[in-house]
Order: sequence, then C-alpha cells, then structure tokens
Amino acid sequence: MLAKCGLVKQNTLVDCPSLENGDSYTQSEFLSRLAHECRYDRLLLPTYQTGELVYVHASAYVYFIQPAEAHDLNFKLHFLLQLRWTDPRLAYALYSPERTKIIGESDLRQRIWVPHLYMSNEQSSSLMGTDSKDVLISIAPDGEVLFSRRMQAVLYCWMNLQKFPFDEQKCSMNLESWKYNASILRLMWEKDDPVRLSSELHLTEYSLLDFWTNESVVRGDIVNMRLGGGRSGNYSALKFTFKLGREVGYYLMDYFIPSMMIVAMSWVTFWLQADASAPRITLGTSTMLSFITLASSQAKTLPKVSYIKASEIWKVVNLKKVNSKYILKSTLTPRLARKELQKELQSSPQLTKSRSCSSLQQETSSDPAGPGYNNYLTVHSFPSALNLPTITTQSYDELIASGGRPRTAGSEGSDEPPKHHTWTQMTPQEIATWIDKRSRVLFPLLFIFFNIVYWTFVYCL
Repeated sequence: MLAKCGLVKQNTLVDCPSLENGDSYTQSEFLSRLAHECRYDRLLLPTYQTGELVYVHASAYVYFIQPAEAHDLNFKLHFLLQLRWTDPRLAYALYSPERTKIIGESDLRQRIWVPHLYMSNEQSSSLMGTDSKDVLISIAPDGEVLFSRRMQAVLYCWMNLQKFPFDEQKCSMNLESWKYNASILRLMWEKDDPVRLSSELHLTEYSLLDFWTNESVVRGDIVNMRLGGGRSGNYSALKFTFKLGREVGYYLMDYFIPSMMIVAMSWVTFWLQADASAPRITLGTSTMLSFITLASSQAKTLPKVSYIKASEIWKVVNLKKVNSKYILKSTLTPRLARKELQKELQSSPQLTKSRSCSSLQQETSSDPAGPGYNNYLTVHSFPSALNLPTITTQSYDELIASGGRPRTAGSEGSDEPPKHHTWTQMTPQEIATWIDKRSRVLFPLLFIFFNIVYWTFVYCL
C-alpha cells in the first residue's frame, strides 16, 4: 500500500511541468507551464496565501462621449479601461530572465485571475471589436499584470433640467467591485493622469467644461442586493465624473429670438385703428399659434418632470403678454353699445350724423359697413330728449369739492352755473386710443424688465 501511494505521488510531481530553462520555450509553452493547474488556481486571489490586500489600479482613455436626448437621461461612452495589479504567482524573472513580457488576448484572460468589476449606473455595455473582442493582457517579469479592454457603454445620467436650455449636467461612470469587499480588494486610480481624453473628442449639443476622478467606499447588504457578493460590508468603488454645459446657440436662434420677434410684432396692434377688429384678432391669434408651435416642438425632446423649467417660464410669460392687451381692450371698449347705437342711428330720423374724413382714405361709400368705414371717426349729435349713456371722468379734487357726490349728465340743466373743467366725456374710440398710446410704451418696458429678470436668473443664480 505504501509503495502504491509513493507511486501516485511520484506521478503527480512528474505531471507538474518544470519552469527551468524557460527561455528555451515559446511564449505559449512557457505560459502553459507557468499557469499550470498544479501551481496556479485562477479562482483564488493573488494574495490568498499571505492574506494581504490586492490593490487594483485603474486608468481610462476616452475616445467618444455622446450625450443622448434629455428625455432618455443617459449618455454613450467609448473608452479604453486599463487595470493593473500584481500577481506574485506569475513572476517568472528567475525562470526566464531574457523574456521581457508575456502578451496575450482572450485566451490568456481565461488562464489567470482577473478582478470582476461592474458599472453600477450601467444601462448596457459591451466589448468592442470586429473579428474578436478588443482585449489585451501583458504580464511583466515581476508578476505585474496589465489588463486592457476597449468598451462601449450606455450609462444613466440623472439630469436636472430646471434651467433648461441653460443647464449644466454632471454625468459619471461608476466602477465597483462585484465580489470582494474593501478588506480584500481595493480599487485605486492611477496617480498620474488617471483619465485622458482623445484629442479628436468633439461634442455637438454640449461642451465639456471639466472632469475629475474620486475613490470611495459603498455600503452593500443583503437587503437591497446592491452587490453580487451577497454579504454585508464595504466595497471599493471608483468614479469618473465630467461636467457638460449645453450649447445654447441652437435654442437662441430657433426659440428665444423668434419668440422675441413675435412679441414685438404683436405690438403693431397698438398702431391699428380702434375699430379694426379683424386685423387685431388675426394678429393676436397668429401670435398665440406661433408660440404654441414653438413650445410644443421644444417640449417633445424633454422628459415630463414635476418642476418648472426655465423654458416654460419664458413661454408662459410671453403668452400672457400677448393675450393681456386684448383682454384689457375688450373689457374697456363697449362694442355692444356701439352696435346698438348704430341701429338707433339708422332707425331714428331725429339723430343727426357727421363724419370727418381721415387722412388715409377718402369716403367712397355712405354705407357704414362699406370698405371705407374703418377710416372714419364718427361723431354723433343727439337731441336732448334722447337719454344715451355717456362715459365721464371727474378729478379727485372736484369730487371732494362737490361733497363727495359725483355729478350726472342730467345735472347740466340745473340752475347752478357749470364749473370750469368739471366733466370730460370720452367715446369708446377715445378710450381705445388712450389705451393704445400708453400700451405702446408700457408693453415694451415690461418686456425689457422681464428679460432683465429672466436672464439674470439664468446666468447669475
């Protein structure tokens, strides 16, 4: 029995290939001996015999960044990820002194221990490559392993759109240890230039303002199943963050400047005649439709969020500016009273009517509904027996002097002598003209004030 056991032991030693005269072997032959299962277990940590920490140093080279549409809340990244660690079991300087490096691809990846990292904010990812995956591993004589892989990933980026389209977004790539906690494996960025950007990197809708790296420790437990270890503890993590600023040139040319021009065009109504209702309504309706079209086309590219965005503040205030002058004018101008008055003029022969020709067009028709009617200011004179409503104004001082009792139009026939400048009568057209003259100045000033407040909020807060 003892002889049999000794024979088994002798056969086992014979089956473990020798590393002597390693320079005489090819790279594949030497690697098969170096990583043979009799002396190397790829499932165990490099420091499983000593119990020391395994330090994994990381670096990245970014080829391409493509921020997606705002409603997708993600971005696309093409990068080269390099991981560096030391595995003493793979040191071969004593066995093959003339060999400077061992280089391999996916086949070498299957023979040695490689740390398992994952991206916690990953939506999708894959190794890049055409015929085979772009994976490269090199082993130095002292056992230092450099693992490189070219990847593309779509990562989540939770954007804050309160200042859209004048917003700045911070997006990151988060690398965390999948299996081993921080007491066993520690992730670290390289000291010199941990993240480098390609010189050909160009962004379209955004500009890269800044980027930085940091190291942290995340808490994992069984309850939230954050990590694959399935154990509670602290896990090492790396983060690469870049700050993006949205280019506003597109939005200025296609949204803000056109909306300013539309608002300015709406002020043309203040120079139209008071009774030119058709062009006023047409201009107001077209202005509102233009704003609705601009707002809807821009809102399609944004997610539905619970807070108010800067672009929505601009849209709401401008729509109110366009509508308010029509509401104000329609409230103060008694159009229905004018229509009833015209009917009484046509039916009553006791009323006399005179017209003053405007400077724009001579009278061509006596019909009030004719084409030249809008170019005339009609002044009516009525008999004293006809009681018609009039619009009167009285100063505050005169009201106090009269004992707080406003005078009526019927008091003109009283025995008291009339006071100088006590009453001023205004027709509906005069009211509309009075509103127009003041609106020509008031609305531009309000719009300028709104722009000062809005752009101060955008760039200073």
